[in-house]
Amino acid sequence: MRILVVSDIHANWAALAVIDEPHDVCLCLGDLVDYGPDPAECVRWAMEHADHAIRGNHDHGVAQGVPVQGDSGYRYLTKTSRPLQWPALSADERTYLLQLPLTKRVTLDGKRFLLVHGTPRDPLDEYLMKDPAAWAKRVEHCDADIVCVGHSHMQFNLMAGDVVVLNPGSVGQPRDGDPRAAYAVIEDGKIELKRVSYSIDEAAARVERTDMPEKAKALFIESLRLGRLPQSGRESSVLGHE
Repeated sequence: MRILVVSDIHANWAALAVIDEPHDVCLCLGDLVDYGPDPAECVRWAMEHADHAIRGNHDHGVAQGVPVQGDSGYRYLTKTSRPLQWPALSADERTYLLQLPLTKRVTLDGKRFLLVHGTPRDPLDEYLMKDPAAWAKRVEHCDADIVCVGHSHMQFNLMAGDVVVLNPGSVGQPRDGDPRAAYAVIEDGKIELKRVSYSIDEAAARVERTDMPEKAKALFIESLRLGRLPQSGRESSVLGHE
C-alpha cells in the first residue's frame, strides 16, 4: 500500500496542484485554509482526494469565524486573509470544513495510525518540533504505531519510544527555509519525506488578485519565496506562529 500524507496546505493551490504521487490512500492533517488565495480549490481537492482528513486550527478558525489580532508575522497574515476565506467557499465546501474531526484513528497495512494536527494532548494548538523526548511524553498512551501530525510546518520522521511520529511538513507554506512544497509517502512501512518545486510566481499572481492589503500580499509572497517569514516580518515569538 502506498499512502500519501499532506498537511498545512493553506489555500495555496499552485503548490498543491503539483503533488502528483500515485497512492492508494491519502491522509490530510488539516489547515486547508487561511493565508493563501485559493481556499475553495484546496478544500475541494481534499473532498475528492483525502480518504481520511482532520481539522487544523485554521480550518477551525475559518469555519467558526474566530477573529485574530496581530500586526506582524503570521498572525497579521491570518488576520488579513481570514475574512476572505469563508465567502470564497461553496455551501458543500463549508459543510466539509465544519464537519472535519479533531482526531482520527485508522488502520492501514496492519499499522494503527492516529491523525492529529497539533499533538494528541492538544489536537489544534500545541506546537512541538523535532524533539523525540518531548514527543515520547505526548504519545506514551496514544495506542498507535504511527502518529501523523502537522501544525509546525516542519518535516520530520522520528521514533518516540515505540511510536513513529511523522510530520510531512507544509504543502503551501513551508517554514524551514526550503520553499518547495513538502509532503510524505509511506510505502510498505517505509516513510519518505519529499519536496517538490512549484511556481511561486503563479502563487504570487494569485495572491495579487485577492483583496488582501498590499502589505499583507507582499509579506505573504516573500514568505513563500524564502520558505519562512523574512527576518523583518517575524514576531518576537517563535516565528510568529499562528
